Amino acid sequence: MSKYHIHPLTSIIREVNNIFSGMGFTFAEGPEIETEYYNFDALNVPKDHPARDMQDTFFVDSKNEKVLRTHTSPVQIHYMENHEPPIRVIVPGKAYRNEATDMTHEAQFHQVEGLVVGDDITLAHMKGVLKQFFEKFFKGSVEIRLRPGFFPFVEPGAEVDMRLVGENVPEKLRGKWIEMLGSGMVHPNVLKSAGIDPDKYQGWAFGMGLERLGMLKYGIDDVRAFSDGDLRFIEQFSV
Repeated sequence: MSKYHIHPLTSIIREVNNIFSGMGFTFAEGPEIETEYYNFDALNVPKDHPARDMQDTFFVDSKNEKVLRTHTSPVQIHYMENHEPPIRVIVPGKAYRNEATDMTHEAQFHQVEGLVVGDDITLAHMKGVLKQFFEKFFKGSVEIRLRPGFFPFVEPGAEVDMRLVGENVPEKLRGKWIEMLGSGMVHPNVLKSAGIDPDKYQGWAFGMGLERLGMLKYGIDDVRAFSDGDLRFIEQFSV
């Protein structure tokens, strides 16, 4: 039987969806061209925030009112506007930032966003979900730690680090803490923007790069390999 090949990003997105689906998450998606409101305002990003500058954002109209989304977070707002809590959703998709390309950065990249909103939701709950995800994705034991971090749409915010443990961990990753994603408790202003009462409900959210997951899982050193169109790269991934 002849082999066929699948792009590693496609494989990663399928695996991410399957793992989170098993934990009760729903899949959602949204437009890649967004208004400033959904990309920034509704997510509590101040008008003078550096992320709004041309150097970071691709504006697609002369009035600078529409942008190529800089993250998948706008889908959170769309989803919360149309769904009542409890909410448990993931959003894999493309994002765009106007920045220099190098081994670890691309102007177009993929993220997966996670959002949970309900009663008595805590960061401890998020930590457990992420630990379970990483253990299934990397097929091994994982330690998780949270460090304080600032993101306008969460409060408190946290950077999440992961360390793979066990005998089957690749030598390159063994015993090393690796920064994986940004996260935190959904800011009350974000809940209000989506029509959800922050006095009644709480939530947490995270966002992580899918290329980063793939680089760690498959030992890929250059993020540009995912998008340069070299068939020799794709042919390494057989199904």
